[in-house]
This record gives sequence, structure tokens and C-alpha cells, in this order.
Amino acid sequence: MIIENPQQRAALMEGGKRLGAVLAALREAAEPGVSTEELDDLAEKLIRDGGDTPAFLGYTPEGAQRPYPATLCVSINDEIVHGIPNESPRALKKGDIVGLDLGLIHDEVIVDAAITVYVGGAPDAKSAKLMNATENALAAGIAAATVGNHVGDIGAAIQKEIEGAGFTVVKNLGGHGVGVHVHEEPFVANYGKPGQGEELVPGMVLALEPISSEGKGAVILRPDGYTFATKDGSRSAHFEHTILIEKDGTTIVTA
Repeated sequence: MIIENPQQRAALMEGGKRLGAVLAALREAAEPGVSTEELDDLAEKLIRDGGDTPAFLGYTPEGAQRPYPATLCVSINDEIVHGIPNESPRALKKGDIVGLDLGLIHDEVIVDAAITVYVGGAPDAKSAKLMNATENALAAGIAAATVGNHVGDIGAAIQKEIEGAGFTVVKNLGGHGVGVHVHEEPFVANYGKPGQGEELVPGMVLALEPISSEGKGAVILRPDGYTFATKDGSRSAHFEHTILIEKDGTTIVTA
């Protein structure tokens, strides 16, 4: 999406504020014993109570055989993204690291964001290192997302942060344009070379989503048709923000 007027920008920013609040509530709710379905129900309730619409529920991405059946994606430990929370619900356990990926539609504008949370108190050192490296990679990607730079600059910044911390970039998955549709061009890989790829222009709305693995980074698609997991069973982390690229700087929409 390219923002073309103040009304679109206002809708984008309000949607991002609302999505950030819902994810904050989900972070607090992700406690041992809480089920993935309960988190999904809470996400849908909070979105609809605000007068908005879940962006993922009923959405059929390219290549999928059926619409996505939930509001929230919940991906636990070796699951990378798009874990379905309500078809085979599971209770969260202390020590799990859980990706929560969510989108909503506000005034016809779509926003998308994700966090990875540790269940049951303060994370152990190994979990904290993986999560911090991935969140730091998101910050590095955002810093590189400026007018006149290219998609490759974002990917290179993310890759440097993840690999520098001793982890692996999950190369099959990445960020994307967003706004009118859940997934739009350009695809934003989490690796690349500076100066390559599409140029970043004012008004561009992107969802940046670094995804890292403790293992080799190869992926498998589970039989449900949505859940991507690491092939070697290693844990993965995922953070995402919707951002707006503007002449005077880049704004984190879903902060």
C-alpha cells in the first residue's frame, strides 16, 4: 500500500495503535495452562470489541488450499509461523517460547504485527538470546527502511543482526507490503545485499518480520497446510511491525 492522503494515514495509525494494544493484552494472557484457543478467542473478542475485523480469519493466502480458520497465529517452540490455535488446541507450558502473529482491519486498512513471548516468568539465557537477537534484527531492519534505500538494505541489516548473534535466518519466509491486502508486494526477505531490490518510496507501508532459528533454518509445512516448523526441530523466534516510510522518517505503526 502507498498512503495517498491524510485519511488513509490516520486510519493506518489508529489501526496500528489498536493492534499494539491487543498484542500487549495477549502477551499478559500467555501464561502456563492457558490454551492456544483461549488466546485466539481473546484476540477476536478484543478486535471486535474495538469495532474492527480480524484480518486473518477467513483469509486464503496464495498457495493455500483453504481459508485460515482463526484470528490469531500461535506458533510454539519449533513452529515458525502460522500455527493454528483452535483446531488442535494446546495448553502453554512454562518454558515455551510462543509466537503471536495478528492482523486487524480498521477503516478498510490492514495492519499486521507479531511478538514472541516466553511463558512462565523471566526467560532463561538461551531463550532470551534468541528472542533479543530477533527483536534487535527488527529494529535494525526498521532503521534501514528509509526513503531512497532498497529492500535489500532491510534484508542485509536483519541478516547481519541475526547471524551476528549466532543464529540462522529462516530464508523461506519474510516480510511484505500490507494495507489493502494482508500480503502485498514487495516481498521483504530477511537477508540480502545493500542497494538491491525495490527502492523504498514515501508512503510505502511494509510489514517487516525477522524470523530466526537456533538450528539450520530449513522449514517443513505441517499437514494442516499452514503451520511452518523447523525441519531439525530447533526453536524459532519471530517479531513483526507494520511501518510507514515517510520523507521525514519511518514510523512504527504497530508500536
